[in-house]
Amino acid sequence: MKRIILAAFVCAAFGTNISVSQAADAAKEAAPATPAPPTAEPVPAGSYTIDKSHTSIIFRVDHLGFSYFTGRFTRYDAKLEGDPRNPPAARLSVTIDPASIECDNPPAGFIAALRGAQWLDAAKYPKMTYQSKSIEMTGATTARVTGDFTMHGVTKPVTLDVAFNGGYAGHPMDPNARIGFSARGFLNRSDFGISYGIPPAGSAMGVSDRVEILIETEFSGPATKAAAK
Repeated sequence: MKRIILAAFVCAAFGTNISVSQAADAAKEAAPATPAPPTAEPVPAGSYTIDKSHTSIIFRVDHLGFSYFTGRFTRYDAKLEGDPRNPPAARLSVTIDPASIECDNPPAGFIAALRGAQWLDAAKYPKMTYQSKSIEMTGATTARVTGDFTMHGVTKPVTLDVAFNGGYAGHPMDPNARIGFSARGFLNRSDFGISYGIPPAGSAMGVSDRVEILIETEFSGPATKAAAK
């Protein structure tokens, strides 16, 4: 109603010859459309692939005790096999290109140094991988996922605290199932043979050994029954 009154008032103020009913029609056209509801089917079991347009893989390290330096990886792939009715049975596999490391406003030569032998040594070790080994439910929509993480030629277990943010079996504008997650974990880079710049004991003058991992992601899964026909 407020839209109709406003439209009529504006027309009157500028001397436009328009009726209230015409103003109402104009207001309806200007109003945002109500989003179509997702398919009412339950989220199906099956194979899910990562939606790279709705994924970010971020890391943070303490820099001199003054701030947390934040970077990210931009080339990756992942697959998830699972059944929402049995989350602990799910299996996740991830690959990351270490040469895709990026950060905001890097100084000249900085990214090349991170890719180089003192840090990731991406030319020698061109792939990082994560393969889930166990999933422990910690709540109705949260879990602790432990898997083997390989980086810099070393494989060690890494645990992620994961939250399931929701999903649907399909949508009129998205005919495949979709699920979304947020995850957080930590590792010590020295465990993977990357020790350059770690501060001496009792000091913060350097880059922390401890690395925080933050992930936001969505996966696309099987087509809806209607789309599959």
